[in-house]
Amino acid sequence: MGTLTTTDGTEIFYKDWGTGRPVVFSHGWPLNADAWDDQMHLVAAHGYRAVAHDRRGHGRSGQPWQGNDMDTYADDLAQLMEALDLRDAVLVGHSTGGGEVTRYIGRHGTGRVAKAVLLGAVPPLMLKTEANPEGLPREVFDGIRAGVAGDRSQFYKDLSETFYGANRSGAAVSQGIRDAFWMWSMQVGLKGAFDCVKEFSETDFTEDLKRFDVPTLIIHGDDDQIVPLVAAGQKSAKLVPDATLKIYPGAPHGLSAIGSYKDDFHADLLAFLKS
Repeated sequence: MGTLTTTDGTEIFYKDWGTGRPVVFSHGWPLNADAWDDQMHLVAAHGYRAVAHDRRGHGRSGQPWQGNDMDTYADDLAQLMEALDLRDAVLVGHSTGGGEVTRYIGRHGTGRVAKAVLLGAVPPLMLKTEANPEGLPREVFDGIRAGVAGDRSQFYKDLSETFYGANRSGAAVSQGIRDAFWMWSMQVGLKGAFDCVKEFSETDFTEDLKRFDVPTLIIHGDDDQIVPLVAAGQKSAKLVPDATLKIYPGAPHGLSAIGSYKDDFHADLLAFLKS
């Protein structure tokens, strides 16, 4: 574990496990790098170097008033990649982290990147517009902002239900998984959490996706109640040249933590790393 101080003075916390080709993980909102521990342990145990950071405003990183925007998130990732001299890396991003990875490639290219994985990722655009009728209405995101600004502790507890699909019949979601989600969520600063809602919902990543020129695996659950498959994974797969799209039937947004979905993701991730 270590910390990096960015050019604007924000301290970024990161984990660095194992040796070998780097696999760099970017987490979703409103979590932190701990949400990737299962996958970091997996790849480090298979001969890779696992790196994951807490996005600014989240977890153990600094909580600046400014800079809680997708461009700066991507620039923070770039500074981490440069500080650790990570090359030939595989970038893995979940949800908002998928947006971070996408904007990183859009702004900084793939000079240090060999492959990319987008898991339940927010690109190309979550917000419903005339050009994006499959997206979610602005009222959904206004509701998230209201929840964060109000009783955010209860809001995060409630959000864990749809995040992991615990509201579905037969769902194998433990209370422990939901409790961990709440604990991680309560570590994000209010300003960073609030600002990030606009970033993950209103940022248009279309042109960033077109800049991808490395093998890309896109994985999405078809029962994702947070980031709709039709507005995200399916559209991204059409924009990224030669992308591979894998749809997990019945899988929720937080599929990487849930039973057989986690097993499938681990198998697909390792196969992609080895390919």
